[in-house]
Amino acid sequence: MESDDMRDFAAEARRFLDAHVAKAPDRTAFTWGEGDDSMAYFSSLPPEEEHEHVERARAWQRIRHENGFGWITGPVEYGGRGLTPVHDLLYDAVESEYDVADTGVLSVIGLGMIGPTILAHAQPHIKDRWLPAMYRGDAIACQLFSEPGAGSDLASVATRAVREGDDWVLNGQKVWTSVAQHSQIGLALTRTNPDAPKHRGITAFLVPMDAPGVEVRPLRQMTGGADFNEVFLTDVRIPDDHRLGEVDGGWTVALTTLMNERATVGSEGVGPVAAALSPDHLSALMRATWTWDDRALRARLAELLVDVLATEHLNASALRKLRAGVAPGPEMSVSKLMYGQNLTRAAHFVSDVLGPRIIADTGQWGTYAWTELLLATPALRILGGTEEIMKNILAERVLGLPKEPVTAAAKEVRS
Repeated sequence: MESDDMRDFAAEARRFLDAHVAKAPDRTAFTWGEGDDSMAYFSSLPPEEEHEHVERARAWQRIRHENGFGWITGPVEYGGRGLTPVHDLLYDAVESEYDVADTGVLSVIGLGMIGPTILAHAQPHIKDRWLPAMYRGDAIACQLFSEPGAGSDLASVATRAVREGDDWVLNGQKVWTSVAQHSQIGLALTRTNPDAPKHRGITAFLVPMDAPGVEVRPLRQMTGGADFNEVFLTDVRIPDDHRLGEVDGGWTVALTTLMNERATVGSEGVGPVAAALSPDHLSALMRATWTWDDRALRARLAELLVDVLATEHLNASALRKLRAGVAPGPEMSVSKLMYGQNLTRAAHFVSDVLGPRIIADTGQWGTYAWTELLLATPALRILGGTEEIMKNILAERVLGLPKEPVTAAAKEVRS
């Protein structure tokens, strides 16, 4: 049962939102052919519109912060509210009823992953410098982890950091870096001890993205947008006080970031792709394309929607645990895995429903627009941890299944 504290908090949130934004349109009412039919998972906005989107996100985050909703779970000394994750979830639920700016460019990586890592591992004056700025919307952060030769095997990072007096000099290349083009700070994993076992020779640093030697190059996606970037680090000098954690202890820092990453990629029904998992939208699509009488397609739709419903119940279970003060178990990892699989199956199902209309624009509402989601599906099986890695983790750590045979090289990696 909801406590008086929660009811008071929800009422406070509604008063704040009523004073600043309008209620969102009814998202449960769906009429075929009305509204925007976008099915984009990744942004494909022109640079000018993307800049405006970022500025709207910053502005709304500042308003949140000024009114006590910018960092609900954060420590008071860094501008947070000092409340619980349940308060955070409750606020998100209330805000979803309002027409607010999308702050994903700030929150998914920076506030959801980098912020908690800085809080856990940075020196006090670095926390003072960056945490209020990030949660106020003044600074955006990116994750400089993946490299051309280090994706799922993140411990293979080759970017070098060499100590020179009170500074470190960084050289290397990062790739698939989301929002780097908008970021003021990046969290980089570097190799500081090439003679140590892979996991033990890594150190983490905060890298100012305007530092000399930092170059961001956009990567054009086949969907048309450029959400990701290559980042080249050439003789970039970083003060030692920007180091997070111990020298050669960066793997612990990375795990802090990755644990928070799992919680940011497991929620369904958000943004334009929500319709991809909507029974009303998918059944209306079949009727509009005269495929409703195809029993095989209807059976596939039913199977997909059952899995979507199961994932929703899994998320609800995790929320109930949080409300009871219990940390969720493997729910978020399973939810992340199912999120990508459900969207991928939906895109492939729709491609069979539409046939050639998904690759040739006939002008019919709600048809060719699906191509953006279909082209994004390969990424859905990679982002936030590859599907194969997630399955291994769940099999070994949750189900207790035996591990794969370990080769001599793998033993060295795990040591």
